[in-house]
Amino acid sequence: EVKLVESGGGLVQSGGSLRLSCAGSGFTGDDYAIGWFRQAPGKEIEGISCTDKKEGKTFLKDFVKGRFTVSSGNAGNTVYLQMRSLKPEDTGVYYCTTALGDFYCSKYGMGTGTYWGQGTQVTVSS
Repeated sequence: EVKLVESGGGLVQSGGSLRLSCAGSGFTGDDYAIGWFRQAPGKEIEGISCTDKKEGKTFLKDFVKGRFTVSSGNAGNTVYLQMRSLKPEDTGVYYCTTALGDFYCSKYGMGTGTYWGQGTQVTVSS
């Protein structure tokens, strides 16, 4: 069973940093891509980044470039979202998702995953 678990959210002041983790299980190898999405209160869910593990590439949306970075763990299917210079508008529930090898992830855009984690709350106070 494919499972994703996010962690690392919390309350932080504007300008602060957080590192979110997405731990995947139930799949092996590197033929998968993982995306990060977020949903702000009262708004639609939006994609932030995607990482194609097999290609070793990560693509970030423009609105987080320069502030957010994505990295992979040395062992296991773990992806980290490092967030810096956080703003109140970054507040929301952050999710990671995958469709394994069927997850569309390129510089032209990203797809929607099949498997989703439960989400982790990020709150940035002003």
